[in-house]
Amino acid sequence: MKKFVVKLLNRIAKLVLYSFLFVLLIALAWTALQLASIPDDQTQGTFAARRDSYKQTATAISEVDENTSLRAGPRFVLMQHDKNTDTPDTTPPAPAESDERAAETPVPDGFNLPKLLVPLDPDEGKWLAGTRVPTRVPPVIRKHRLINVMLLGSDEELSEDGFIRTDTMIIVSLNVETGSVAMLSLPRDLLVYIPSGRMGRLNTAYGIGENLSWNPGGGFGLLRQTLFYNFGINVHYHARVNFSGFEAVIDRLGGINVAVDCAYRDLYPAPGGDYRWRTLPAGYYTFDGFDALWYARTRKYTDDFDRGRRHQQILRSIWRKARQQGLFATLPGLWTELTQVVHTDMPFDVMLRLLPLVIDLDLAKVENLTLKKNFHTTEWVMPSGAEVQLPNAEAIAALMQDFYLPPPSNQLALRGPSIAVYNASGNDNWDIVATQRLRWDGYNAVALGSFEGENRYLSSQLTDYIVTEKGSLTNRILRALNMSEEQVIRDARADRSYDYEVIIGQDYESCTYGVLPLDG
Repeated sequence: MKKFVVKLLNRIAKLVLYSFLFVLLIALAWTALQLASIPDDQTQGTFAARRDSYKQTATAISEVDENTSLRAGPRFVLMQHDKNTDTPDTTPPAPAESDERAAETPVPDGFNLPKLLVPLDPDEGKWLAGTRVPTRVPPVIRKHRLINVMLLGSDEELSEDGFIRTDTMIIVSLNVETGSVAMLSLPRDLLVYIPSGRMGRLNTAYGIGENLSWNPGGGFGLLRQTLFYNFGINVHYHARVNFSGFEAVIDRLGGINVAVDCAYRDLYPAPGGDYRWRTLPAGYYTFDGFDALWYARTRKYTDDFDRGRRHQQILRSIWRKARQQGLFATLPGLWTELTQVVHTDMPFDVMLRLLPLVIDLDLAKVENLTLKKNFHTTEWVMPSGAEVQLPNAEAIAALMQDFYLPPPSNQLALRGPSIAVYNASGNDNWDIVATQRLRWDGYNAVALGSFEGENRYLSSQLTDYIVTEKGSLTNRILRALNMSEEQVIRDARADRSYDYEVIIGQDYESCTYGVLPLDG
């Protein structure tokens, strides 16, 4: 019996692990990001204990009147356009045969993507929740064949009211023509118009749709219409999972490697059910499932905008580890079982056709986009006292258009010049931290370890061996690593091994994401 249980548990662990091997199903990780903490090996605890632990750092809406209004109510459906009405066609005409891009890049056969039922517009000038309802934004123009997948993480397992809040929301746009991928994280506190006839946080749209038995599509149907109304983005499929398998998945992978470029401090569960303050300095870490949750969830000295960046960072780490272990090939055979673990509306045939793109994906062709606080959004306090973020229409529209485009040709060209990164800071693996920061922006950087043995540099240094104004990466490297012009040396060399050389010193500080400095 014991062997059977062990075998069964191993099979379950593998099943959950494989759910991460396709970019759609990696959403399993993001659900776990809703938890501030989970008891460690010494204090596994009961479900009630886990819920109490979660509540201490819960991110769900706390206003009593808001919670009450979100409970399941009468089952009704908003009157909408005729169901035969398709989403406005925003795809430009097919390029002529003489178009070089079309000739060089074979275009796959069209996917039979689900149609979007366009929501009705509210009355013009309508006010809700103390603010004017925004008008519907124009659809974002598509210049390529895209498949958009919404990855959702929800915490209903631990919430007392049973309402589904999707605190993690990442849109993954797969370009089937260029083989590139873009990821966009949306903050939970965006105040948007929800086509059920109310203004609300974006993370409540799914739950409202579920409670209203929204037709068509239930919770995702309403969220899909909400995204189209407020951002002009048509999301075709979604995957939503709970938190249960996250720790097992990370641990089954043997942990994930994460370059932490900002120092974080937050409460950390301690033996006996207590909490202590934990500080995580900048560095290169191997996280097990428990610590990956803590790193992804912390918000004490930062906000949801930075947290969205960390979500994508962990997603990339999981993908790298799964690819290293060669776990992609077995996904089709597990699809039936996977759909019992992951709630998704993506058909099996679509998954099969997208799988080669995921297997061959180069992380250099993955763009990571997040909203910037006070640029893409404006802070606002609702009459109820709730603090939310109002979208800035013009900035959001430009971001969404960038999201729909592959990296421009000049950006792809910038990936070529090589950047050698050495560590002279006295801190372990800071060359790796800086290298990962450069690679996040798509640059061809490589970590080369300590510089000239044990030598220490007080200040970081950038040497430019190309010394040319056209196409120079010098200013971009300085911005990425938060360095200044005074730290640059220009030394033109034709026999160079690398085009640029970065020596990381003790003053290295590339944290530019709005993370507050730690006191004490």
